[in-house]
Amino acid sequence: MDLTEAIKGRRSIRKFKKQDITDEIVMQLIEAASFAPSAGNIQPWQFVIVRSPVVKEKLVEASFDQVQVEQASVVIVVCAVNEQAATRYGLRGKTLYCLQDTAAATQNILLTAHSMGLGTCWIGAFSESKAKKAINAPESIRPVALIPVGYPDVIPRQRNRKPLNEIIHYDNF
Repeated sequence: MDLTEAIKGRRSIRKFKKQDITDEIVMQLIEAASFAPSAGNIQPWQFVIVRSPVVKEKLVEASFDQVQVEQASVVIVVCAVNEQAATRYGLRGKTLYCLQDTAAATQNILLTAHSMGLGTCWIGAFSESKAKKAINAPESIRPVALIPVGYPDVIPRQRNRKPLNEIIHYDNF
C-alpha cells in the first residue's frame, strides 16, 4: 500500500473483531510513532500499551463511554511530557510543540496500523484526569490521545471532505 492510498483509505474504526494483536505488531506501531518529527528532536512522548480489561474499562469511562476502547485488542495511550519541550522552548514548547509532536506520532500509528490491515480510532475526547488516573501517570505526563487498535469488524464509508478551493489561500487570506 502506498502512502497516498493509506492516507485516503484510513478510517476511524469503532467496531473490532475479537482477535488479539501480537506484541511484535504493537512494537512496530510504537517504532513508527518514534520516527515522527518533533520540535528540536526532543521527542516529548511516552506510550502506554493497555491490554488489561480493568484499565480499558477505566479508559471507557474516561472517554465518555466510547465502547471501542474496551473492544479493541490494545489501546495505546499517547502521552506528552510537557516539561521536556519546555526546557528548550519554554511555554510554547509546553503548550504547543509537545502537542504537535504527539499528534504527528499519533498519525504515524494510525497510518502504519492501516497499512497492516488494522483499524484504529484517534480519541481526543476524554477526561484527562480520569485517563491519567487509569494509567497511573505521574504529574509530568499528560495523556493526549487514546488509540484503540484491533482488527476492524466494520469499515465505515469515506466521509465527505471539503473541496480544496474552500481550504486553500495563496499568499494571504
